[in-house]
Formats: sequence, C-alpha cells, structure tokens
Amino acid sequence: MAVYTDIAEDDLTRFLAAYDVGSLTSYKGIAEGVENSNFLLHTTKGSYILTLYEKRVNADDLPFFLGLMHHLAERGLSCPLPLPRTDGALLGTLSGRPAAVISFLEGMWLRKPEAQHCREVGRALASMHKAGEGFPLKRANALSVEGWRPLWQNSEARADEVQAGLREEIAAELAYLEEHWPKRLPQGVIHADLFPDNVFFLGDRLSGLIDFYFACNDFLAFDIAVCLNSWCFEKDGSYNITKGMALLSGYESVRKLTTEEVVALPLLARGAALRFFLTRLYDWLTTPAGALVVKKDPLEYLTKLRFHRAVVSSAEYGLRREGASA
Repeated sequence: MAVYTDIAEDDLTRFLAAYDVGSLTSYKGIAEGVENSNFLLHTTKGSYILTLYEKRVNADDLPFFLGLMHHLAERGLSCPLPLPRTDGALLGTLSGRPAAVISFLEGMWLRKPEAQHCREVGRALASMHKAGEGFPLKRANALSVEGWRPLWQNSEARADEVQAGLREEIAAELAYLEEHWPKRLPQGVIHADLFPDNVFFLGDRLSGLIDFYFACNDFLAFDIAVCLNSWCFEKDGSYNITKGMALLSGYESVRKLTTEEVVALPLLARGAALRFFLTRLYDWLTTPAGALVVKKDPLEYLTKLRFHRAVVSSAEYGLRREGASA
C-alpha cells in the first residue's frame, strides 16, 4: 500500500491551481510502492501522478531526485518529469508533506519478465548511466556497504527469529564484504532500485523507467548487480542464466564493462543481495501487524545471497566475453 497520507478534494484543488494542468476531474490512490504516497490524477488536460514525500524521504534529497529526472529526459531517457508550478518551483506542500506533480508515463510493469525484456532493461540501464553523465548534483548511496552495519545492528538481536543461525551467518557475511568491497570502479549516477515494478513496458517495448527516489552516486556496476538479483531469479530461487545473459548483453550493447567491473561483479551481486535482505529484514521485524504495507520476505534475498557466495566468475551470470572467467 502506498497511500500513507490522505488528501481532501478541496485541498487538492487548491494545490493544483498553481499548476497548468487544467481542472481536476478525478483522483485515486495508487496501491504500489513503499516510500511515498502516490495518486493518479485526471484533469481536463490529461493524466498525472501526484507524489507526497513521506517522512522516510529526506526533503534535502528532493532537488537531486527531481533535477535528475529532468537531466535524464533532456538526454533522451524516457522517464516521468516533475511539472513546474506557475512560480517555476518543482515542489509544493500538500497535507503537510512536500508534494510534486509528475507527468504520466504510459505502460505497465511485467509480472513475468522474459529474456527479451531483460535485454531491454540492460540496454535502458546502460543508457541511463550514459545520460547521467554531467549531472552536477551529488548524493551518496546511504544503502551501500557503509550503511549495512547500522541496518544490521537494528535487526541483529532478533535475526534468529526469522531463521535459526541467521545472526551468525549475516555477521560473517557483513564482515567479509566490508573487508573486500571494491575501492576503485567506474562511478556515476545509478538508479539503485530498478526492480520490475520500476520499469514500464508497452507490449514487449520498454516505455520508460520510474521511481528514482533511491538514485545516488555509486559504482555503475552495482546497478547491474541489483538488476541481476531482481530480474534474473525465478520464484523457486534458481538463477536463470538465459535472462542474465540477455540483461548483460543488452547493457554491453550500449556501455562495455571494464575488466575491473567484470571481475568485481560476483562480489557486487552478493552485496546487492545483502542490501535488500537487510532492509527487508528490518521491515519484517518492525512493521506492526495490521499496517497498510505489504512486508516482503527477507529470506528470498538470503537465498540469492547464498547463490552469489558460491559464484566464482561473471561467466556464471551469463557474461560471455574475455575477462568474465576467473
């Protein structure tokens, strides 16, 4: 559920008066996402998305997120655009929350992506990385290796409630990744959360990327690792190398990985699995019963983490070129 803050029609009508979007005809909450409250608006001029930024989002980060979407769109990437108010500002206030009106992107996300869709995702991700070059604002990745130990400390004492032996296993995993995490890889703006529900398709054609509210500056290959985790595993926890090969070949059709990135990919995939395991574990243990938020099973990412731990080289992900084998 992604409506944490309700809005009254009169308040919304007054808020929209500051935008060139026509008159409100209808609106409804969108029951997807986990960070912000989202509404689909219909007006006399078209359809739009209204986003209210909740307390988990740092208001100081909003210029980065909104500015990045404009930067990417200006360079040809298909993504939603925040609309300016009549005073030129991209942000207003509604129901006590920072709020923005975003252009509506046609398409839907795929519940059962196939290899051809993974190839399109890889190509779009590399295009985003290239389009992000030159964006002047910076935002550190708070959910990279430096942020994992504080997350773990919030859940460590209760970890064995989820699975016996989990506390010892994750403590060892975290220590290993902190010691071996790469120091020098190509960096830039990454999406950091490019799961299937953040990619829209029209048929088999990718129509755009959405939800840039985890975007930050980090290793470009970490974004690939996130996608391998989120696009290339089946429901039974098995890795689909055909999907992996398609995603990686799509990416490299736009931007070639360096030898250092190829070598580091198994470690990055392992770290990406730990990152999503830790956030899911925290939510699993702390979300109160009856809350209007769907809790996601952390054990899904524990299975993926264990798979990556056994990977020897990037060839096992489907990367077919020199340097992929250890």
